[in-house]
Amino acid sequence: MSDVPDRSSEPDPAAEPAQQPRRNRTQLLAILGVVGVLLAGFLAGVLVGNPLRHEAESPGAVDVGFAQDMSVHHAQAVQMSGIALAGSTDQAVKRLAYDILTTQANQAGRMQGWLQQWSKPLISPDGYMGWMTDMSAHQHSGTAMHSGAVQTMPGMASDQEMAALGQATGPALDALFLQLMLRHHQGGMPMIEYATQRADTDAVRSLAESMGKTQKSEADLMTQMLAERKVAPLAMN
Repeated sequence: MSDVPDRSSEPDPAAEPAQQPRRNRTQLLAILGVVGVLLAGFLAGVLVGNPLRHEAESPGAVDVGFAQDMSVHHAQAVQMSGIALAGSTDQAVKRLAYDILTTQANQAGRMQGWLQQWSKPLISPDGYMGWMTDMSAHQHSGTAMHSGAVQTMPGMASDQEMAALGQATGPALDALFLQLMLRHHQGGMPMIEYATQRADTDAVRSLAESMGKTQKSEADLMTQMLAERKVAPLAMN
């Protein structure tokens, strides 16, 4: 028998440091992709998707408030998707993250382009969702009714949850991403439904309607993916 220990099952120290640079490169590519998609959406909002084609289509409080708040809401979804795209090894999760990242980055860019065109700030100084003033006949899916502006929108992940997502790996990353993104989609639906019904411009109503269809489909998919992994959805915050 040989006295030389068998090291075939031990990790290769030279290979381990390479994993983090690979993840960093993937994150960088995702960030660069987001910048490109945001720019394309912004240009579409300013140069192509002009929602003020007619004098009668001046934006109202709902148009402006929706564009401001949904841009912020989308920004976190893009951030979460970038983390999952860079860190997950599950192809189904990576495909979903890529779809959400590219779609919502483009939509956020478009809404920011409109706000620029309307000479409105990108973020409301008065808090979120204050433009949703007529809630009497608007019962939204699984979220509490609110009155006036709020400081945190429904479905948004906390700083602690975002930090946990950034640190997670493997199946734990996939599960937490699906949980947070499902809640995020569900939390945004009241704003989407309200803007679909009450925005003054055709462009904002059309975008909100498109968002609603996409996010409902993605929410159904994430619910199924969580069930397959035997992971429970998060309660609305």
